[in-house]
Amino acid sequence: MTPPRHATPVEPPALLRPRGSNHVGMRQFNERVVLQAIRLNGSLPKADLARLTGLTAQTIGLITTRLEEDGLILKQDRVRGRIGQPSVPLTLNPNGAFAIGIKVGRRSADWLLVDFAGQVRLRHSLDYVFPDASTLLPAMAQHMQTLSDELGDLRDRLVGVGVAAPFQLGGWHRMLGLSDEQSEEWNQIDLRAQVQSMTDVPVSFAKDTSAACVAELVQGRGRDLKNFLYLFVDTFVGGGLVINSHLHGGVHGNAGAVASLPMSLAHASAQATPPEQLIRLASLWELEQRFTAHGLNPHAAYDERALQPPFAEETQGWIDNAANALAHTVVSGTAFLDIDAVVVDGSFSRALLAQLIAATQAALQRYNWEGLWNANVIAGVVGPDARALGGALMPLHANFAPDQDLFLKTGS
Repeated sequence: MTPPRHATPVEPPALLRPRGSNHVGMRQFNERVVLQAIRLNGSLPKADLARLTGLTAQTIGLITTRLEEDGLILKQDRVRGRIGQPSVPLTLNPNGAFAIGIKVGRRSADWLLVDFAGQVRLRHSLDYVFPDASTLLPAMAQHMQTLSDELGDLRDRLVGVGVAAPFQLGGWHRMLGLSDEQSEEWNQIDLRAQVQSMTDVPVSFAKDTSAACVAELVQGRGRDLKNFLYLFVDTFVGGGLVINSHLHGGVHGNAGAVASLPMSLAHASAQATPPEQLIRLASLWELEQRFTAHGLNPHAAYDERALQPPFAEETQGWIDNAANALAHTVVSGTAFLDIDAVVVDGSFSRALLAQLIAATQAALQRYNWEGLWNANVIAGVVGPDARALGGALMPLHANFAPDQDLFLKTGS
């Protein structure tokens, strides 16, 4: 696959612009280390910040004063009743900065306004059968403008926009019943450049499942796991890979792209049909087809109705097939990757996620694990917002995290 072309970067806002000399650059790095320590721990007094970061108490005092003046951190009430002087915990100021995350999917688009603490302030959504560029691109501009306007006097705190979308939105178009022309239209669009033309803040782009993996890394299981394979079940299933607390993209940015994983051996005959891929067995598209074939609303695949009559029987059949396919993926991944866990999430209800993981764990018992460490399969905690949230976290990271590599965490 050919990744999207990149637009020319936009100059960052003055508040966040690099400050020039090596000495000042180090000062900015230390500020980011302090912000990251507070982000990971929720709130910390200065003494704990010094201990965690290895900076002197005097340096911490200077840094926190500047960060408070910049509106990036807040003082909380003094904590009394402990030995020594009362401490004043410091926490991130939710209004310190904002970012917009956009998910463009094959069935829907989402826009999230996310604050400095990583919380979703506003959400807009748009459902469709398949995104029509002539309709969706103007809608993207309109929703971005609406979210920006909602900030009012805080609009200058908007630091960027992150777009999460498939590398090739028109991929597997025949499965979706689309024409070659509809597919090629999206494959020719430079989505990042299109969004950049709609705003004066920097725009970043990531593959949709990679962005979802970013959200899980920063605000979910990644707080406790350093190495994991991430599987996200959506209209089409996909994934991401985290190695040593970094999102690992691979040579072509496609690491963890499990959709194309074959489910069996190819036949010796060159004329034989290639093996089915994971995308055919573990995607919500397949559940949609089951519903449609029985005259049921296919959109129920994405909400609580999937486990209720009259949808439940078809959903159970899908779970059985999808779980076995995911188990095959987990075993294959474990054979190549020495990881802590496999994290599974999706754009469906939490109850359906729980059933899918339970069925996957049962299916794993039917495989031969000799020579392998048993995989730890666990549920992701971010849920359907993961792709858009990951998109929003990218510009926040670029402006405030200490490492320019994606999401290296600084902890105790």
